[in-house]
Amino acid sequence: MNTTLHTAIVKNTALQLGFDFVGIAKARQLDDEARRLEEWLNRGYHGEMRYMENHFDKRIDPTKLVEGAKTVVTLMYNYFTDEEQTDPTAPKISKYAYGQDYHHVVKKKLRSLLETINTEIGEVNGRCFVDSAPVLERDWAKHSGLGWIGKNSLLINKKQGSFFFLAELIIDLELEPDAPIRDYCGTCTRCIDACPTGAITEPYLVDGSKCISYFTIELKAAIPQEVAGKFDNWMFGCDICQDVCPWNRFSKRHDEALFEPHPDLLGLTKNDWEEVTEEVFRALFRKSAVKRTKFKGLKRNIDFLK
Repeated sequence: MNTTLHTAIVKNTALQLGFDFVGIAKARQLDDEARRLEEWLNRGYHGEMRYMENHFDKRIDPTKLVEGAKTVVTLMYNYFTDEEQTDPTAPKISKYAYGQDYHHVVKKKLRSLLETINTEIGEVNGRCFVDSAPVLERDWAKHSGLGWIGKNSLLINKKQGSFFFLAELIIDLELEPDAPIRDYCGTCTRCIDACPTGAITEPYLVDGSKCISYFTIELKAAIPQEVAGKFDNWMFGCDICQDVCPWNRFSKRHDEALFEPHPDLLGLTKNDWEEVTEEVFRALFRKSAVKRTKFKGLKRNIDFLK
């Protein structure tokens, strides 16, 4: 078994498919991460995201997801754009949701990678994951040397920052693992200082139930009045802790056509959003991740900003 050759095939194919970075880690149970996850859940930092309590054993052990797993391949797919909404007073939408739903776009590429592995190396048992299963993606990215987990709990890549989707390929093929890198956050606290709702309770620890993204996407009930006036005009998601991160000065514009926004999206005014109809919502977000919040949810968010 030529692990060096196989590793080169996997990495080169991933880059050819458009992934920006690829890292490899040995599949194993993540004991330290298991303790941290358990403490995070016990604090109730997942709020109403009850699914975070499910499949704990699978979250910490990839061999529970793929029998005989030997390797976790982590891939990074850039979504950064310098395009902005034209009306500075309009409710804001996170960059990751400008274009088509990343789950479908990235998973299609992952499947192509797995097909190539099976064709060029031989039959491999594996599964593709794009934020859709119990996988500790940021931890695997860290162990794969793709970056470090910042004080805002996001994976930061030294070359291009944090505006990336993470994806994983868990396979029963042995590859050469990469070494993790050190933390480069230093004494910086910009993300902590900038968070309007105080969701980053301490460095490297985020109370998910206080995050603007949680309130505008995950929370199905009414948004509590105690956070009124603290959303900095975000109606879907939030980019604040990334926008202020010094490492994102190295971000480069993505070249994925499917991530381009609907032609009308960025030009909508504050008044347009406040009067948005379900018909317009469907046209704008037909293939978008914004569909997750549904029209009713987005209207709730917009009304909360008034």
